[in-house]
Amino acid sequence: MYFNAVGHCIVDSASVLGTEGRVFESHCPKRNSTTILFGCSFDTDSNEKTSFFKKHTNKSMTSKNQFHNFHIVNLSPWPFATAFSIFTMLLGLVQFMHNYKFGLFFFFFGFFITLFIAISWFRDIVREATFEGKHSVLVQQGLRFGMILFIVSEIMLFFAFFWAYFHSCLNAVPELGAVWPPQSILTVNPWLIPLLNTVLLLISGSTLTWSHAALVDGSRLETITGLILTIVYAIFFTSFQLFEYIKAPFHISDGVYGSTFYMLTGLHGFHVFVGTILLSVTLWRVLRNHFTTERHIGYESAAWYWHFVDVVWIFLFLVIYVYAGQNFQAN
Repeated sequence: MYFNAVGHCIVDSASVLGTEGRVFESHCPKRNSTTILFGCSFDTDSNEKTSFFKKHTNKSMTSKNQFHNFHIVNLSPWPFATAFSIFTMLLGLVQFMHNYKFGLFFFFFGFFITLFIAISWFRDIVREATFEGKHSVLVQQGLRFGMILFIVSEIMLFFAFFWAYFHSCLNAVPELGAVWPPQSILTVNPWLIPLLNTVLLLISGSTLTWSHAALVDGSRLETITGLILTIVYAIFFTSFQLFEYIKAPFHISDGVYGSTFYMLTGLHGFHVFVGTILLSVTLWRVLRNHFTTERHIGYESAAWYWHFVDVVWIFLFLVIYVYAGQNFQAN
């Protein structure tokens, strides 16, 4: 499709490849028809600009010889490269824990390679969905189910470490003084930084929900504002968590309490870090008009992940901080 200087369509019919696997069709045999230009729609008669998030008809762009709605993925080096980089990172971490000379080097080498692969892999997925139109309605359903199963697997991961915590918490052995937390442990005050972090995460979940509702409603400014606020709250949460680690009166080597405390809060902190990256990428995609009111799977996936992080923290705050803190004060 071609446009003249004032945005009028100069061909009778064409289709413009949109984003998230959609095709914007513009039929403009008359001067009052609607055309699409640079993410905005114009009425060629009144030249009135409307929001990019206005609902459009979404279609999947498939090959002429393709008679199914599935996405046959091309050969990719990223799965094998990811396995190699994660193995290198874990190997370096184990070596570092055992005081090997180059353990820390291998850990960061594997970490940065993994980060590079993640960027490249998600770049390919965004290109396939946004510019190649490979994600049909059936593929979108598969992506949603895949994200749900991933979150379920994360729940099982946290369940394993909570199991270890409750195993020692509900059955305190005599070696620990038959109390929980152990008598030698001075716990963190739950009503200072932990409570502040809880408020920050709850507010971040609210701003993210507001942003998603604005996206569905077609308000671009509110969508961007809500995402920025969510990211800011996430950064504050991570900063306060690091400050708490620095000032904590016990370490990871202080028995079963220290190991389970840092394992659970550290694992959750890592998920907050990953969620912050996902939200930042989502913000970048919103700024580049990759989503519509009806098709925004990448946004939904990041939002689901962040709400999962919120729920885990609430449970963690009540069990790790409040219960253990009150129990220590009582003893």
